[in-house]
Amino acid sequence: MAVAINKASYWAKKFVGEGKDARLPIQRIDDLESGAGDEVTVDLLMPLSMEPLIGDETLDGKEQKLKYFTDRLRIDQVRGGADLGSRMTKKRTLRNLRQDAKRASTDWWKRLMDELYFIYLSGTRGTGGGMLWSAANPMFDINSLTAPDSMHMMYAGAATSKASLAATDTFKLRLIDKAVAKAETMGGDGTDELSMIPVSIDGGDHYIALMHTYQADAMRQDAGTGGWLDIQKAAAAAEGAKNPIFTGAMGMYNDVVLHKHRNVIRFNDYGAGANLPAARALFLGSQAALVAYGDNETGTRFRWTEETKDHGNSVAIGTHAIMGVKKSTYKSKDGQTVRDFGVIAMDTYNADPNAP
Repeated sequence: MAVAINKASYWAKKFVGEGKDARLPIQRIDDLESGAGDEVTVDLLMPLSMEPLIGDETLDGKEQKLKYFTDRLRIDQVRGGADLGSRMTKKRTLRNLRQDAKRASTDWWKRLMDELYFIYLSGTRGTGGGMLWSAANPMFDINSLTAPDSMHMMYAGAATSKASLAATDTFKLRLIDKAVAKAETMGGDGTDELSMIPVSIDGGDHYIALMHTYQADAMRQDAGTGGWLDIQKAAAAAEGAKNPIFTGAMGMYNDVVLHKHRNVIRFNDYGAGANLPAARALFLGSQAALVAYGDNETGTRFRWTEETKDHGNSVAIGTHAIMGVKKSTYKSKDGQTVRDFGVIAMDTYNADPNAP
């Protein structure tokens, strides 16, 4: 079942890598044998910043100690199920019903996981409809949502806050340029702020911009026909273009691979009147979020159970996983601010291009 979910999941197909050395937006931790509610720790390593010694200068005693920021991720049980019905109501064999249940459950888990990544990376559930997760779901008590800090928050156009966003502050290529400049100059300057690490594939380093469908439409209008063609050509000619991060990409601009998805977090309360539609695009580097799975007694990430009821007259199936998702964060030098590690939020006006 895990294989089927990974093949179907938008995030798992492109952006999830296994182990601490994975240079993809989502770091998966699989080597756990812990029970529900256990905590996983992940170390974010600070770069060395000592001044080089020259010639016969003594190194002994001057070595710089490795410094880590530790992030913590909790895991707990997540379950779902499907009722196959009674003998009188089902017109298919039990085997076919099992296949239908597996297909429906795979789609449910795929959707569940994809939504979790959007919610945690954005730091909010937003106000968009059609999601499995409600803002009050206990899942968000296990690993709390953290809003973007000021270093990792950007707004389109002239806007500098949620309230100052206007209908003219749409998604434009200039926003990507500014995000690249921010990411490339962040940290590594002795301030104890961590650098944002690009995604590394086949020798090429890239960031990823994941935006809502409406934001993508606005960006395409901004680029113009000729500019958009260049963006598409850049992705096709890029080093490592056959890597999964390019699968389904709209194109590439300024070494940023451009993606869109309908589940990017949306809002309906931006602007001075708190009534403008907005969306939070994600500018992603490596290890932007963490996902971990615990032992579910089967040796696999997901467990399937069947239960007969009413003396064998009906059958229900259950699907189970012990897992958790969290945005990667660390504390600022003074310990007062929780900072994001591998993602920058980009909020823009986000209107339906087909609205009257």
